[in-house]
Amino acid sequence: MGNSRTDPSGGDDADVQILTTRKRRIPAHSKVLAAASPVLESMLDRPQKRGGEGRVIPILGVPHDAVCAFVRLLYSVRMCVTTAVEGEEAPEVGEHGVHLLVLSHVYQVGWLKRACERALASRLTAEGVVDVLVLARRCDAPWLHLRCMRFIARDYAAVERTEAWRFLQDNDPWLELDILQSLQDAHLRQKRRRRKREVEKVYTELSEAMECLQHICAEGCTEIGPSGRGPPPRDPTHCPNPATCRGLQQLIHHFAACDRKKKPPPQKQQQPQQGCPRCKRLWQLLRLHSAICVHPDHCKVPLCSQFKQKMEQTKRKEEEEEAEKWKLLVKKVASARVVSYLVKRKRQEGIQSQEAWLQQKLID
Repeated sequence: MGNSRTDPSGGDDADVQILTTRKRRIPAHSKVLAAASPVLESMLDRPQKRGGEGRVIPILGVPHDAVCAFVRLLYSVRMCVTTAVEGEEAPEVGEHGVHLLVLSHVYQVGWLKRACERALASRLTAEGVVDVLVLARRCDAPWLHLRCMRFIARDYAAVERTEAWRFLQDNDPWLELDILQSLQDAHLRQKRRRRKREVEKVYTELSEAMECLQHICAEGCTEIGPSGRGPPPRDPTHCPNPATCRGLQQLIHHFAACDRKKKPPPQKQQQPQQGCPRCKRLWQLLRLHSAICVHPDHCKVPLCSQFKQKMEQTKRKEEEEEAEKWKLLVKKVASARVVSYLVKRKRQEGIQSQEAWLQQKLID
């Protein structure tokens, strides 16, 4: 392959002529073209006319320099593949990216098409993103199309003020509607993901609260004193979650001293008045613990067995909708509790394996 920009093949033993604009010709080798593109291979396999001037492949409607760059890249396929893998960019791709994307799509040169998509995506601007988006739709480039949509969603105000967007509104309103609908769908998906993360966070916090409640009542947390501001932790590994334990103990101390809650009759436990939200919150946590607890007879958490008995007695009287909601909440919290336990166990196993490895290294 020569160094001339107008003669990619060097002209030696060329058996094919590529016809470009203004009847300019580029000599090339049929074996190289057939190996690089299945479309060019099928064109070269066609029978020639008798008395013809030789095999000629017309590539019209594209600037001559872009066709020369296309042929040069077909000849340097190995170099370009290596460049694409290493994340670099061939100079021709940066200079003729739009035309090379069209040519690589028409002649089915996959590696060159992917390189052009990356080059165009790295140069997106508010003024040109609409044109690149239309090109990506016509050239069946979903990766580039997605990058354009993300760019428009990120800077829609600037794109909306461009001349290309106004031209799109006047000449292709259906495409504009499709873009706006896609942006709306992406916004809704983002909101759903954010809401899902928030819900999962609530379930995880409830799971941690259940673990700390069991820890406080069964083991006796030494993290804080009766005032809720006690001394620093004596044993940091003793408490599963110091912050949650501190908040729960403060809630328990408040519940014991609060004057706004309604004291239940001796033989019947009932929920406190709506006046104190903190007392109601602790009451709900105790009820949730009783729904998750598997050993109510030996549980040291207050009112666990009483809540179990009450739920069994009033199970048939509760409305179906409320029962289903409560059942779903219990299921979610229990699932989050299992996931949290597995993560902690895996982390502990990793620490133990590292300690064993260090001990073995010291012995050796």
